[in-house]
Amino acid sequence: MALGWLGRACLLLLCLCGEAAAGRDFYKILGVSRGASVKDIKKAYRKLALQLHPDRNPDDPRAQEKFQDLGAAYEVLSDEEKRKQYDAYGEEGLKDGHQSSHGDIFSHFFGDFGFMFGGNPRQQDRNIPRGSDIIVDLEVTLEEVYSGNFVEVVRNKPVARQAPGKRKCNCRQEMRTTQLGPGRFQMTQEVVCDECPNVKLVNEERTLEVEIEPGVRDGMEYPFIGEGEPHVDGEPGDLRFRIKVLKHPVFERRGDDLYTNVTISLVEALTGFEMDVTHLDGHKVHVARDKITKPGAKLWKKGEGLPNFDNNNIKGSLIITFDVEFPKEQLTSEQREGLKQLLKQGSVQKVYNGLQGY
Repeated sequence: MALGWLGRACLLLLCLCGEAAAGRDFYKILGVSRGASVKDIKKAYRKLALQLHPDRNPDDPRAQEKFQDLGAAYEVLSDEEKRKQYDAYGEEGLKDGHQSSHGDIFSHFFGDFGFMFGGNPRQQDRNIPRGSDIIVDLEVTLEEVYSGNFVEVVRNKPVARQAPGKRKCNCRQEMRTTQLGPGRFQMTQEVVCDECPNVKLVNEERTLEVEIEPGVRDGMEYPFIGEGEPHVDGEPGDLRFRIKVLKHPVFERRGDDLYTNVTISLVEALTGFEMDVTHLDGHKVHVARDKITKPGAKLWKKGEGLPNFDNNNIKGSLIITFDVEFPKEQLTSEQREGLKQLLKQGSVQKVYNGLQGY
C-alpha cells in the first residue's frame, strides 16, 4: 500500500513538473488552434493587442503581464522555426540559445508594441510629455477588401539620437523663498530645469507592414504604437493608418453586400440570356434568365458579397440590377404591326402615384 501511494505521488509530481516545463500555452493565449495559419495568428494578435494593451486597462494589475504573454506567444508562433521547436519541446525548449527579440519582430508589425515586451514597457504616467499622434489615410481597393492583403508602407521617422553636450530638460515652476532681513521673507516663482544629455533628431527610414484584413470597413484604424512624432523629453506619439476604401468602377459596397448594374438588350430582356460577371478576385459568377426581365429588376446571388470582418466565413450578397437597352432605330410600320401581333398586348396606360408605399 505504501509503495502504491508513493508511486502515485511520484507520478503526480512528474505530471506537475511536466506541466511546469511545458510553460505557457501560446495557442491558448492567442485563442487559435494548433493548426492555425500565420495569417490567423497575425489577425488574432492584432485584435488582442488592442484589447489587452496596458494603456486601455489601467485598473488591471496584470495588464502588463498579459500583454507580455501575448507578445511572447506571437513572437514564437509567427516564426516557423520557433513554432516547430515550441510544438516539439514546449516553451522550455526555446530557452537554450534563443533570446527574446520582441522589439525586432514587432516594430515593423505593430509599431513599438514590441518594445513593451522586453523590459522597457511604455510608461503609464500621464504626466510624461508625449509627441503628437499622426493619422494617415491608407487607400485600399475593393479587391483588397475582398481578398485581404499585406501592404508595406515606408515611413521616414525622426528619431532622437544622443549628441555632444548637455541641455536643459524637465523644466518646471518652483517656489523659492529669499530672506530679505530679520523676520522678512519673499517667495518668488522661478523656472527650474535639470541637466540632461543632449539629443538631436535624425530621420530614419522604416518599413511598416499593414495587414488589410478581408472585410475591413471604411474608416477603421490600424495603430502603430510609438511611430508618431517624437518628444525629446518623453514618449513618441502613435501612428494610425485610417482605411479609406476607393470607389470601384463595377461594384458598390453597402455593408457586406455588393451592388452592380448589368445592361441587357430588349431581345434578351424578352427571351432570356446567360452571362458571367467577373468578380473582384477574378472568379466568374454565372447569371442565367429564361424569363422576361423588366428594367430595374434585381437578382440576388447569396454568398457572393464581401466577407464579414468579424467572421470571414460569412459573406454578403451580390445584388445585380438589370438595365434594358432599347433599340436606337425607329421601327417601320410593318415592324410595329408585326410586333403587336407577336406580343398580343393591348394598351395598359394608367396614371397613378408611383411613390405610394415608399
